[in-house]
Amino acid sequence: MLTNEEVAQTIINQFGEAVGDFDDPYDLLTFSTSREQIIPLISYLKDHKTLQFGFLTDITAVHYPDSPGREFCVVYHLHSLINNFRLRIKVYLSKEDIHIPTAVPLFAGANWMERETFDLFGVIFDGHPDLRRILNMEEMDYHPMRREYPLEDATREDKIDALFGR
Repeated sequence: MLTNEEVAQTIINQFGEAVGDFDDPYDLLTFSTSREQIIPLISYLKDHKTLQFGFLTDITAVHYPDSPGREFCVVYHLHSLINNFRLRIKVYLSKEDIHIPTAVPLFAGANWMERETFDLFGVIFDGHPDLRRILNMEEMDYHPMRREYPLEDATREDKIDALFGR
């Protein structure tokens, strides 16, 4: 049975300072890497004779508008079915350059996950075979999961704050 410490040490031994920010919230091994290392890292984890992370559970993103230079975080969840072990990898990107390489050559299922992340957050997956919207209309000129708009409509007059516990 693999432990978070064993897997983390294996990754550090192979990638050194290209990985960091190791943590294990809710016992889920989590760490970050760079856009240049994400594909070699995932490939290593997938092909490793012991680790065998052969299942890509999800690719998504998070928008942190108040974090200069790290406004977007692309998040990968991998699962080793053989070892029943999951991990999370984060790649931080600046809003000026939200490009990251595609994982489609490694996992065919990444195709739709990357399209969804592009559609909702605007992350551009370089090398993707068909990067276009998957949930929203092509005519949309914005990405709805970005935190660029107020949560409430300030012009509404039919809302009474007292009714909402404010």
